[in-house]
Amino acid sequence: MGIQWRDSLSVGVEVIDKQHKELLMRFDRLLNACEEGQGTAELKKLLAFLEEYVQTHFRYEEALQQLRRYPGYEEHRAQHASFVARIRELREKTDKEGFSTHHVLETNNMLLKWLLNHISKVDTKLGEFINSGTP
Repeated sequence: MGIQWRDSLSVGVEVIDKQHKELLMRFDRLLNACEEGQGTAELKKLLAFLEEYVQTHFRYEEALQQLRRYPGYEEHRAQHASFVARIRELREKTDKEGFSTHHVLETNNMLLKWLLNHISKVDTKLGEFINSGTP
């Protein structure tokens, strides 16, 4: 049931790909923990990691976009902000309600959609722009 890095997720920018691989590895841990009946314990670790790591990752991507004058910067930044807000909401829910299977499923669904949509489509466009040599 796990999830593995595949070349089709590469955006062609080494640092970004490395960061995406780390995100995928953490998500894979959650999926594997779910198979072992340990999803709620792993979710707690994942949310703590995500709150910090995605902010670092997004700051890097956004700084690179500004440096390269990426025309899709505002939309890309808005998607990042939306994802951070969703992580924060989930964290607040779990702080208030405790960790449950429902939260594990919600996180799995959110991360899977994010990986499929944002990385494979939005970040790929960014990688193409950066690798095109456009100043």
